[in-house]
Amino acid sequence: MVYKLLLLFCLYLPFQLATNPASGIDLASGRIIILIFFVLWLLVSLKDKKLIISSNFQTILIISFLFLSSFSFIFVQNSEWYLRKLLFLFSIFPLYFIIPAIANNFAKIKKIIEFLVWGAGGAAILGIIQFSLQFILGLKETTRIWANFITPFLGSSFSEAVMKNPSWLVGISGHDFFRAISVFPDPHMFSFYLNLILPWSLILYFSSGKKKLFLILFFLILSADLLTFSRGGYLGLISSAIITILFFRKKIAEFWKIPKYKYKKLTLVISAVFVITTLSVPNPISQRFFSSFKADEGSNQGRIENWTNSLSVITHNPLGVGLGNYSLEIKLSADYREPIYSHNLYFDIAAETGIINALVWIILIFSSIFSYLKKAKDNYFYLGGALGLISFFVHSFFETALFSTQVLPLLLIIIAVSTLSLNESDEKNY
Repeated sequence: MVYKLLLLFCLYLPFQLATNPASGIDLASGRIIILIFFVLWLLVSLKDKKLIISSNFQTILIISFLFLSSFSFIFVQNSEWYLRKLLFLFSIFPLYFIIPAIANNFAKIKKIIEFLVWGAGGAAILGIIQFSLQFILGLKETTRIWANFITPFLGSSFSEAVMKNPSWLVGISGHDFFRAISVFPDPHMFSFYLNLILPWSLILYFSSGKKKLFLILFFLILSADLLTFSRGGYLGLISSAIITILFFRKKIAEFWKIPKYKYKKLTLVISAVFVITTLSVPNPISQRFFSSFKADEGSNQGRIENWTNSLSVITHNPLGVGLGNYSLEIKLSADYREPIYSHNLYFDIAAETGIINALVWIILIFSSIFSYLKKAKDNYFYLGGALGLISFFVHSFFETALFSTQVLPLLLIIIAVSTLSLNESDEKNY
């Protein structure tokens, strides 16, 4: 029963409705569902007298990360903000411990990934529709409609904060565009989510009997991802593509039955055509991407300033200023929902909970990537997890998705799957 509920949760994950238990507090329904899963898992485990907890390197790192985040309490200025962020982490991270106990064979893992892809595909369709509406109804009217539409998913308080500091619009060549956000608070979180699941949608196309469906979902997810105009997301996608070409060129050549000498030439030709086409055919997406490398561009200057401030805080507080308290170091009068952060996940973790904890997080991501790459040598299905995490790692240099009610659960599911050691027969049957 818990497994079937988990599948439905994977489908529902991008579309979480928010509850409002108290004034000024929005509680994503996904957090409640995860805690219910955790209680059910404990009850079933106690009934069967078999409590399964993965004893591996990633589990040690996750426990260390949670401990160091909790330990940062001794440095906080505002204990309420610390407690709210800590409760958020402890309401989401149980998902990591549940997955190994529930997804105990390859068929179940495959089904979980499929439901995640379908959910991401649904969110992508909604994002494409939302982006397209501005060309029919106009930018102003579409923004107004979507602001009302998205409120039940974000919650009243969070929606109000998003409206005060919107990142929904992007200016390109003198024109404003309403970026694809679907039911996410901003295009960056939407891009994080899509990037994590995009590689698996393509791999399911090659390995599943329902090829056309997953190929359609791949292009829908990719299209919505591009329409977020998230430059960090673009860099994440490119990084995962480069890793695929460099480390899996032999497997790709074998899959497509391309001789090795031809594969190298073909790779060079395709890369050259892509670069030349991108440079010679101006379009909003390419212009947005290349603006990433302009130091004088407005948002780039702002990001550099944020990084400089973060490094200053980290230098003076190597053990952190306390979870949830970074904004107070930058602005004493800051509000809880005021978007003051590093625009770099690693700087954010280091500034709030210490340099050591940032290293713990980086090692966690890298160990999961290497675990997937090792598995992918025998079964290319696992390549999807590695590529998604590589994209997440690169994108995190420019944005922070740790406290996203949609991205963090997806990330933890993917990390948990990387730790599973399944029977060879399970994988061969696949």
